[in-house]
Amino acid sequence: MRSLRMSEGLKSSHMHSVSNIETGSISVSAANGKHCRTSSYTEASPSTSCTVAQLSDPCIHPYFRPVDYVESLAEIHEELELAGDEDKARLYMEQSFVFRGLGESKMLRRSLRSARQHSVTVHDKLVFAAWLKYEKRAEELYEGSPTACIGRRLECPQAALVPGFAPKLALEPCACEGPDADGALLVDECSTSGSVRNDVVFLIENERIFCNRQRVSCLSCPFHAMLNGGFAESRANEIEFSDNGISPAGMRAVDEFSKKGRLGVLAPELVLELLSFANRFCCEQLKEACDKRLASLVHSTQDAVAFLDYALEESAEVLVASCVQVFLRELPGSLQNPQIAALLFLPEGRKRLEMVGHSSFGLYSLLSQVAMEEDMKSDLAVMLLERAVECAVSTRQKALALHQLGCVTFNRKLYSEAQEFFSAAAAEGHVYSRAGIARSKYKRGLRLAAFAEAASILSTSKPAGWMYLERALYSDGKEKLTDLNKATELDPTLLYPYKYRSAALMDEQKVHPAIEEINRVLGFKVTPDCLELRAYFCLALQDYQGATRDVRALLTLDPSYLMYSGRVPAVQLLRLLSQHVDQWTKADCWMQLYDHWSSVDDIGSLAVVHQMLESDPGKGLLFFRQSLLLLRLNCPKAAMRSLRLAREHASSDHERLVYEGWILYDTGHREEALQKAEESIAIQRSFEAFFLKAYALADTSLDPGSSAKVVELLEEALKCPSDGLRKGQALNNLGSVYVDCRELKLAADRYVSALKIRHTRAHQGLARVHHLQGDRKSAHEEMTKLIEKARNNASAYEKRSEYGERDMTMADLDKVTQLDPLRTYPYRYRAAVLMDSHREKEAIAELSKAIAFKADLQVLHLRAAFHECIGDLQASLRDCRAVLSMDPNHQDTLELHHRVHGREAY
Repeated sequence: MRSLRMSEGLKSSHMHSVSNIETGSISVSAANGKHCRTSSYTEASPSTSCTVAQLSDPCIHPYFRPVDYVESLAEIHEELELAGDEDKARLYMEQSFVFRGLGESKMLRRSLRSARQHSVTVHDKLVFAAWLKYEKRAEELYEGSPTACIGRRLECPQAALVPGFAPKLALEPCACEGPDADGALLVDECSTSGSVRNDVVFLIENERIFCNRQRVSCLSCPFHAMLNGGFAESRANEIEFSDNGISPAGMRAVDEFSKKGRLGVLAPELVLELLSFANRFCCEQLKEACDKRLASLVHSTQDAVAFLDYALEESAEVLVASCVQVFLRELPGSLQNPQIAALLFLPEGRKRLEMVGHSSFGLYSLLSQVAMEEDMKSDLAVMLLERAVECAVSTRQKALALHQLGCVTFNRKLYSEAQEFFSAAAAEGHVYSRAGIARSKYKRGLRLAAFAEAASILSTSKPAGWMYLERALYSDGKEKLTDLNKATELDPTLLYPYKYRSAALMDEQKVHPAIEEINRVLGFKVTPDCLELRAYFCLALQDYQGATRDVRALLTLDPSYLMYSGRVPAVQLLRLLSQHVDQWTKADCWMQLYDHWSSVDDIGSLAVVHQMLESDPGKGLLFFRQSLLLLRLNCPKAAMRSLRLAREHASSDHERLVYEGWILYDTGHREEALQKAEESIAIQRSFEAFFLKAYALADTSLDPGSSAKVVELLEEALKCPSDGLRKGQALNNLGSVYVDCRELKLAADRYVSALKIRHTRAHQGLARVHHLQGDRKSAHEEMTKLIEKARNNASAYEKRSEYGERDMTMADLDKVTQLDPLRTYPYRYRAAVLMDSHREKEAIAELSKAIAFKADLQVLHLRAAFHECIGDLQASLRDCRAVLSMDPNHQDTLELHHRVHGREAY
């Protein structure tokens, strides 16, 4: 049905190429200028193709994606302003769904923290604490017991077992004393002080158990009626008790509890017996003590499996909570336990959990997320999502669960079922699910119906980039390219349009333009599939060095990546490519790394570091260098993985402490990072330890005198052995501190020293010095030098714009938007210029362009202010609420929100 297809001859040559790779050789078709993957299209394929006919369609994301996320965030924030304590956790969870759909992981975590902070029930506390832990699993320094506390009450397992609404308490440090497992719980009239006389005997299995009538009668109303009422037992000194589910040892433990108010040292089996006995005779205090004692014994998934069925049977709420907690905190591994599955995932299991207050949409949403990440086609994911639909209590929750069911069934190729689920989600107001309806119809052979569905989305909703992309999937030729170009205009972060255009150029044998097209997106968003595509293009040019670079870079992002429709491991292709490129010595690698680093070629630098790690895989310093590059490329997950590998391969304790410090710093724990740096320095003075301490101190201390300490630390770092790349960074940082202190001559000296060892980014600092000295021309020239040297130079154009005249500034900022549309300063500047010219609607439209594809706090705040200026208070209030959803403590927005809210009231 597509307009561009591979010829049979081309398909044959491609199959020959893949076969050659699988058998150990590389074949490139020079005649047609293509080297592409060959197997047929599959929806689940992780790789991409360099021909249009085999380019995989973009996936349908299993996320909550409202048409206008600003409106959705504002609605949730307004609901939070009016909500009672019992509803706030749910609303914060729904807020997190919006941020997940936007790909904003930091904002997602903030919402989950708020959900945990505002939880009332034990169940909600367990779920949100575990969800937060799961989201941060790659950042944990130490893997200990799932019940271990890390010192913060918000994430403390013991604190989660305490019911009640205490949002302020949740933010305090955790004392972690844990609940009293013995439970001295006897009522006042049954005081345990003084001696106790045994005056009644219970006969159990031919054994005589001596007890105190009054103490036993205080255990429950049934016992009180039996021992002090009008029954025969009330007058008897000996009572036959053999058929009441209690052993002699159990009755002795009951007697001891009645007298002392606490359980003694008992085997778990005996405590389970007492729990059942307490339920039968309504001994609430004994039940609570047994419940807590058993809960204190749950430390692993095996423990949870052993106790959970008993806990559900006896309605032991604390024990159920402890079992659920351990299970949730050991995700994803615990999800594969078949006994847990039988108890929790089936409808009967959900009903049993519901009876003890441990069934909710949040629970099944978390579990289904984990299941989908493990296997998008699994039966387990389907079962969990079905339970989530059953538990949904709001339109947003139901829409999300139904949409995710549609995604899972679509991946299972059950297209009719998928269409039904997507339709149900769309009926709940989730417009994005209509894309799933169109895809399902197309897969069922209803191409015209699919096109009509996609077209109707555009005609009935506010246009968005993804809508044009969806319609483009069912059209051909110029219409398709027109829609894809419009999709890129509205949302330049969508990858598929770039991939399609580059593949179409390859079909026309225009290899260099194809590379230029895919370079557009790699300039600001580095992903394995785009690197894979460029590697194929390089192979078409027989540029084996370029292909090797891209394969090494994508392996850094995903070490298990599969190419050629998932048929060939990228590492296998790399081995074959290595036979066609020059082999570098260790010295060559360092020279190459200096060249790429100084030219601000981060992808090239990644490739060199990857090659260095092949010959020296145990070098922690190289993994650390890799993590720095990945952070610069905005790949935080891969960066954290490299940083953890650096820690694992550290050659000494003082080096390991440095990497642990950086892990803590990158996860927001600045004070702990500073402590790690100090511990490292105490063992051995090193460049990295002093550098970390300086970096952390500069970010944590508000004391003006701290600048002198930072300077001292950086100077100490420079005295320690290190390579020029890191010393260049230290000199650059030192220059920045001197600029902040207005020591401009010292700052210039440090920047010049950094440039002498090829730290190219020092041009930016030197330009700032020139500007502060009143020499804008020299500042502009300095930034021009950086632009000429740097391969990734969007930030350099942005900085140079500060030193030029109005026309030159606008030209530079337009260039920034072309190179990296994710940078929002150009939009804000252009909007401010339009506002100064009294072109308010155009100014707001300029900001709205960026807001459409990036949840940027500053842009939204500015638009809120512009709306206030033109008197559109409703729109201003909406934007303020969206900003406060992203950062509840944003002071400027809080003031604007208060002002606008006051004006609206009048």
